[in-house]
Amino acid sequence: MTKDGFEALVAELKHLKSVKRPEISRAIAEAREKGDLSENAEYHAAREELGHLEARISEMEGKLGSARVMDEKNVDTTKVSILTKVEVMNKKMNKKQLFTIVSEAEASLKDGKISSASPIGKALLGKKIGEKAIAQTPAGAMEFEVLSIGI
Repeated sequence: MTKDGFEALVAELKHLKSVKRPEISRAIAEAREKGDLSENAEYHAAREELGHLEARISEMEGKLGSARVMDEKNVDTTKVSILTKVEVMNKKMNKKQLFTIVSEAEASLKDGKISSASPIGKALLGKKIGEKAIAQTPAGAMEFEVLSIGI
């Protein structure tokens, strides 16, 4: 995981614990004050929201606990690996595309960040400039040629 991705995850976790959790706890307390809990929709909705929040917090703590922050200085740019930016020619679309290979937690297609575990990420990993990669995606097989690799 990149340092920025790690810090963003830490910040989001802190927000969930220090802002969202107390908000939901207050909503539960207010709903509880309204009387009979068996027929109190607000109470049940707030409890369900708290359950989802706690699951998200647990998931994030697990990711952070097993995360390994990678230093960009140590990245080998002779081949595609995590943290590299790779420019490819998408043969199916006949178009150049730029991807940054990242961990699953940091993936964001709109930002051009693809997971190393995604079909395209897996196909590109280890490839060198000039090599071709074929990715089996839900839209079918896609062929890419690696044009450049950088940080």
